[in-house]
Amino acid sequence: MIKVAVSDLEYGKATEVFADAAGFECLRAPTPEAELAEFIRDNKIAYVIVGVDKYHDKLYEALPQGGVIARFGVGHDGIDKALARSKGIYCTNTPGVLDNSVAECAMGLILLAARHLAACVTDNKNSVWKNRVGTEVSGKNLAIIGGGNIGCKVAKIARAGFGMQTTVFDINEPKTTDNIDKVTTDFSDAVANADFVSVHIPDIPATKDFINMERLTMMKKSAVLINTARGNVLDEDSLYDAIENRIIAGAALDVFKSEPYIPQSPSRDLRALDCVIMTPHIGSSTVDACRSMAIAALRNIRMAVAGKTTQMDLIN
Repeated sequence: MIKVAVSDLEYGKATEVFADAAGFECLRAPTPEAELAEFIRDNKIAYVIVGVDKYHDKLYEALPQGGVIARFGVGHDGIDKALARSKGIYCTNTPGVLDNSVAECAMGLILLAARHLAACVTDNKNSVWKNRVGTEVSGKNLAIIGGGNIGCKVAKIARAGFGMQTTVFDINEPKTTDNIDKVTTDFSDAVANADFVSVHIPDIPATKDFINMERLTMMKKSAVLINTARGNVLDEDSLYDAIENRIIAGAALDVFKSEPYIPQSPSRDLRALDCVIMTPHIGSSTVDACRSMAIAALRNIRMAVAGKTTQMDLIN
């Protein structure tokens, strides 16, 4: 049996897969790094599946050479790939399996913002009957920032399903041009006429605070920003100021610099703005995606055990 530590939240998202995985003994483990490292040592484990939490040092000391840190998901900014490499530890993620889930979430946030649905639900639960006038998304312009798998899925849903006009901004060629009306490497050109701007870029040093005040001012005053990518790609203080000063109309956010959400500046709490919709990083949290991520993470570990490293989804 291959013994695997699975961080608590991730185990709970795909319990049936982890409990019944043939050839594996998956143990539900604590998430905080110090506790996780102690758990790994106590149980003599070489393989671990983790979520979005950041792991800086102790985890890498606890795992043996040839061990695996398998991300339950795609983004891997919480893992120190260089440190893992120096310790002879493989790092993997699960590309492709959550594209539909995140793309659908992004489209859902667009609809929430367009029709003020979140505010209407809150009104009704507070016994307030208020007819809010929204806008249709059909025929509206959607700028997609990042032409990877998820961005292209969003384009497909938006254009083929809702009749939106889609523009993709990327410094590279998008994964596909299907359902994309325009591709540009000029950010200002991409967002100039956009009613909605949906962000789908990775969290890497080059994209830190990519959506900043300079780029927010390039958008229409009526534009709504959607972020289901990573919190670090958005300057949250600049977003607050942009909405407060009516530079853009609002935002719908599923990811944040600090999760659970903590304002970057106490005086700029996005929760205080009526035109900001906030969800707790649920983009990939569907039964379908969680099951697929669990299977993919375990497959990566199985390949490591078999010495088939070329077949792993390596990120380091």
